[in-house]
Amino acid sequence: MAYKVTDECVNCGSCEGECPVGAISDTGSARTIDADKCISCGACAGTCPTNAIVEA
Repeated sequence: MAYKVTDECVNCGSCEGECPVGAISDTGSARTIDADKCISCGACAGTCPTNAIVEA
């Protein structure tokens, strides 16, 4: 199951570098996760300071 970014995202970028497949990108006001690329490893969720990344 892929992960998704909720409205709690403050666009800090801590998650993007943790993604081993490059599924996270900056949309300008928040980060987004490409569900087709996401391998559901959870590395991004573990680094999010606002807990804005959840299982979809």
